[in-house]
Amino acid sequence: MIVNFDNAATTFPKPPAVRQAVAQAVSTYASAGRGSHPLAVRGSALVYRLREEAAAFFGGQPEHVVLTMNCTHALNLAIQGICAGGGHVVISRLEHNSVLRPVYALAKAGRISYSIADVYPEPERTLAAFRKLLRPETKAVICTICSNVTGQILPWKELGALCRERGICFIADGAQACGVLDVQLSDGINVLCTAGHKGLYGITGTGLLLSDGRYPLPPLMQGGSGSMSDLPEMPPFLPDALECGTLNLIGAAGLSAGLRFVQEKGTAAIRRHETALCDALCERLSGMEGVTVYRTAGADYAPIAAFNIRKLPSEEAAAALAKEGFCLRAGLHCAPLAHKALGTQDGAVRFAPSVFSNLRDTLRLAAAVERIAAQ
Repeated sequence: MIVNFDNAATTFPKPPAVRQAVAQAVSTYASAGRGSHPLAVRGSALVYRLREEAAAFFGGQPEHVVLTMNCTHALNLAIQGICAGGGHVVISRLEHNSVLRPVYALAKAGRISYSIADVYPEPERTLAAFRKLLRPETKAVICTICSNVTGQILPWKELGALCRERGICFIADGAQACGVLDVQLSDGINVLCTAGHKGLYGITGTGLLLSDGRYPLPPLMQGGSGSMSDLPEMPPFLPDALECGTLNLIGAAGLSAGLRFVQEKGTAAIRRHETALCDALCERLSGMEGVTVYRTAGADYAPIAAFNIRKLPSEEAAAALAKEGFCLRAGLHCAPLAHKALGTQDGAVRFAPSVFSNLRDTLRLAAAVERIAAQ
């Protein structure tokens, strides 16, 4: 039996309601916003329902909910949109490449400059590190809500308040947080970007961008929108301005069902369950000779844990665990800045449970790690 503990990449399995919604969508929907015939109207109704559900879940407005291909797509829309006129941005030391690479590309092209803030176990020190890097020309603070490597939670609400005080746009990467932490636009977030296929239990190829409407986001791509088709440019309003081409209706159906699933379970209950499993694993691993768990006392963590076994390369450790029936991700997790800060430039093994994970499998994983460490 295969046990998936790589849910920080994509949750698996999906809830039955999500699987059913996706299967039904294939025989129900054609397109949305492309005509007034019954098939198009049915598709448009699905999309609007998803916008309403996402807006209610994150505290936004349906017309400011943009459907994207994934969180990376959403972050590129936000980063390149906010930085279209140049300026300076601040990111954190824990960023995923979906933030680092678009920022770096803009800087390499000479369009912006950027600074990297250190992250500490104490929220006050992290906040001070960001504050120290702000300049008069700073356009945005862009950071993950929690690390996809260790799960460390950044003080996103305090950062939101700081940005609001300084009149700076706050772009939050919620890929690992949404569905586990109670994230709201009212936390001071101007643009929230997240994945649909992780903690929201949708399928791959789905993501969301939610804006509070305070900062204009010029289009990154141009094409058909189904509205204002007589214009040679994209419509000047959300969500149409950022949604060109036919929308992923099958993905939208799955994400709508996933959002309802998370809402019914409750993010607090999901976090308690997954955190209990992380705590159980970390407690076992911390007592094992030759096993290093990357957690720091005093820091707050989402339910993700990273570890290494002696000097065994993380890919080899994950391969050995795969032979035991456990799926865990190894390597740099597309977050080289975080690994450099941890001192794990060769990577680590990541444990990421889901709502469907259980204690029995978690303890079996700990026993497998112990056997590998002993060898």
